[in-house]
Amino acid sequence: MKVTFLTLFPQIVQAYCSESMMGRAVESGLLTCDTVDIRDYACNKHNRVDDYPYGGGAGMVMAAPPVIRAVENVPDHGDYPVIFLTPGGKTFTAEDARTLAREPGLIFLCGHYEGVDQRAVDRCVTHEYSIGDYVLTGGELPALVMADAIARQIPGFLGNGESLEEESFENGLLEYPQYTRPETVEGAGVPEVLLSGHHARIRAWRHDQALERTRVRRPDLFEKYLEKNN
Repeated sequence: MKVTFLTLFPQIVQAYCSESMMGRAVESGLLTCDTVDIRDYACNKHNRVDDYPYGGGAGMVMAAPPVIRAVENVPDHGDYPVIFLTPGGKTFTAEDARTLAREPGLIFLCGHYEGVDQRAVDRCVTHEYSIGDYVLTGGELPALVMADAIARQIPGFLGNGESLEEESFENGLLEYPQYTRPETVEGAGVPEVLLSGHHARIRAWRHDQALERTRVRRPDLFEKYLEKNN
């Protein structure tokens, strides 16, 4: 998959995509992460990409021309979803990650200031997403959150396919609690069933734990799970 980030701060994206699982995916050729500095498409001597909003108000707005030029200079940009990260977008979910992982490539538009001129959004953007009901100073972090969640869905990214199947949200529930060595930590032990070697009992225990954790922590998900499975 080819992922392109349009940003005012490419170093943020480059740093994340060069480390950990994302970095390994890039090294192996499973993923390509490119960055485009929107300032390179400004048409003024100071490379300015923002201006005051019409109608007044606090803050600045990213101007349409450099954003449009940045998007339209991405090779084959018409073949990929162009995703704008905005508090007004659809809340990003695990199902969205699975759907977008089937695309050959993605383009993320990372906004700043008070937003992006609506004319650029109307011309270039195909999807608008939010990662939660709060506001960040820029679109780089939510773009990376989405890119990471999407990349995990690509076959071969995690190595062990079972890791993905048992994660939170993959079956509509939160994940069960996990334990590792040592067997006792400051008097707290590991649930006996996990030491039993009885795989059917372990699966049943994990399912019960996932149900209870979801019921307590995310009753909204729990209700959806019951509706789907009853």
